[in-house]
Amino acid sequence: MHLAYPTVVAALLFSVGVYGVLARRNAILVLMSVELMLNAVNLNLVTFDMWLRDPLHGGQVLTLFTIVIAAAEIGLGLAIVLLVFRNRRNVDVDRLRALSEREDGPDGPEGRPAEPGRAAAVEEAAP
Repeated sequence: MHLAYPTVVAALLFSVGVYGVLARRNAILVLMSVELMLNAVNLNLVTFDMWLRDPLHGGQVLTLFTIVIAAAEIGLGLAIVLLVFRNRRNVDVDRLRALSEREDGPDGPEGRPAEPGRAAAVEEAAP
């Protein structure tokens, strides 16, 4: 098998993954796009390991490590997405600006900086 076929497939997979990360707003689709990019890297690692005929199979070992890290990343990423959905009822990446649960936090509405007099009024109103 030629070296060009799997590398072209890997380049296409990686390109689709980059497009998904940059163009999508849904957090789950962004996580799926990151997985596509990691699978493209895994395909390249195995391809070049077989092409170079490495006796230690370093590319395949690195692929196993990448799969383990990707599984941990997906588990943690989905847990974060579920918590955000539970609190906000939305997983739109563009709308997630602040980590606080309130819309009108100490930084002002929608994450904008508060006016100088408003911060003092908020502190005085607190019990």
